[in-house]
Amino acid sequence: MKFKKIAVAIAFLFPATGVMACASCGCSLNTDIGTQGMGMTPGWSLDVRYDTLNQNKLRYGTKGIGQAQAAKTTNTATGAPAEVEGYTQNNYITASLDYNDGESWGVTAVLPFIMRNHMTYGSNSDEGTGGFPTGENGYSSKGSGIGDIRIIGRYFGLAEQKDWGIQFGVKLPTGSNSQSAAANSGGTVAVDPGLQRGTGSTDLIGGIYKFGFVNDLENWGYFAQAQYQAAVIVTNVPNSLVGLSSGPSDSPTITTGGSYRPGNSLNVNVGVNYQAFEKWVPTLQLNVINKRADSGTAADTWATGGTLAYLTPGVLYRLTEKTQMYANLQLPVYQNVNGIQVVPSFIASMGVRVHF
Repeated sequence: MKFKKIAVAIAFLFPATGVMACASCGCSLNTDIGTQGMGMTPGWSLDVRYDTLNQNKLRYGTKGIGQAQAAKTTNTATGAPAEVEGYTQNNYITASLDYNDGESWGVTAVLPFIMRNHMTYGSNSDEGTGGFPTGENGYSSKGSGIGDIRIIGRYFGLAEQKDWGIQFGVKLPTGSNSQSAAANSGGTVAVDPGLQRGTGSTDLIGGIYKFGFVNDLENWGYFAQAQYQAAVIVTNVPNSLVGLSSGPSDSPTITTGGSYRPGNSLNVNVGVNYQAFEKWVPTLQLNVINKRADSGTAADTWATGGTLAYLTPGVLYRLTEKTQMYANLQLPVYQNVNGIQVVPSFIASMGVRVHF
């Protein structure tokens, strides 16, 4: 039974990584040991997870779109031609340190290290030049560093079985939001706020989770979680940064600083696992994330936010009594983005968890 509790605890974590570039396709996978049955095992545990996703497919709403067609599309928020992004390659290493008292409460600190490469062709002028395919109005950026830390508490003393609980926490602005890049046309530009390693905001997080066995079948476990995140304290984009953005005129306009608020998000995860094997635990889950559009004078209010769903097969391997390894592959089954955004074909994750 102890192993079954561990197995139930493997399948999902709250979104452990930072804001995605001009898209809503952050890592919605959940592998948090504290929300799926590990609450009855007191003590400390450390989880280290690696995620990789390459956002390189343009999507307009629910449909794929080519770069040439995107360059001819109008950004209805500005009246200017839409930006045509090339790709955003994201890699994350996320460390999660968890403690629970084994009776009624626990807490998890999640710190991501973000490695991100981005390329955009920029937007065309009114004459239809400067963006795709020349990229004269675009830029490329490359950077790495820590992202925004999340601290999530949970209370699971509401039921005798301790099989459900509530979550409450905060995201702090520990990641940098002042990255700049060299423009293709010369000079320095600010990397878009949605591409920064940190949002510059303090967010509140709340959620609820439940786990158990399917119709009292010993070998089949289920789990479910819903979590909401909202920015409550925001700061302006650093005034020292100067960004290029295409306006209705023939030439790009210069903007300095500005306000930025990341859109609120709702993440829902449901799934099952099969626990009949001694060391292997196959899992299957559905991850859905809905994110509102970003807001503020420095935000892309047209091409941020949307709803994405992933079907995620995975597996856990019990290396020792206190050490588990796991891998998951998120496959998109529904992608509906605001405006035109780059989305991934898949998200791959792997990690190791040690209880001590």
